[in-house]
Amino acid sequence: MIPANRKPKLRIFVLLLAAACFLFLVRDHIWEMFGTADLGPVDFATLIRRATPNDALVCTASLCQARSDLESPIFAKPVSALRTALNKALASEPRITRVAADDAEMTSHYIQRSAVMHFPDTIDVRLVGLPDGRSTILLYSRSKIGTSDVGVNRARLRRWLGKLGITAAAPEPSSPVSPP
Repeated sequence: MIPANRKPKLRIFVLLLAAACFLFLVRDHIWEMFGTADLGPVDFATLIRRATPNDALVCTASLCQARSDLESPIFAKPVSALRTALNKALASEPRITRVAADDAEMTSHYIQRSAVMHFPDTIDVRLVGLPDGRSTILLYSRSKIGTSDVGVNRARLRRWLGKLGITAAAPEPSSPVSPP
């Protein structure tokens, strides 16, 4: 038997637990009340950054008019090899969905959700071929919800660049040599 003075506390606890379970089960869909998770693709050349601190941009002045948080790295690989490296690098990213890709334009568009509450962020990627068989990458990550991301978008782009640098620098697997 539960003492009478503990019944209100138990009811509150049960209600909070039920609410938490409900939110956990529908967390991917609860944010749809703010509209679709996908914020749509961007044009890096004409991109205008948000006034709120909940986005991050990796670009170079020659390809973007907007202020960049990080400079686009140059890879000593052709753009097709960079795309392969990007796909390998992003394969280990949690809670990510590729929404669209255009092989002709070398662009792709992703939604990645936060760990606990599954807040959706939209990330745009553009790979650019450079002279002498080199390439670079443009990245723009932005939050759907809130006015501050506490540095999440910038940290994501740094992490992606780190993974991409490791993957892009890794030698291609050699084909087995058959004995004569």
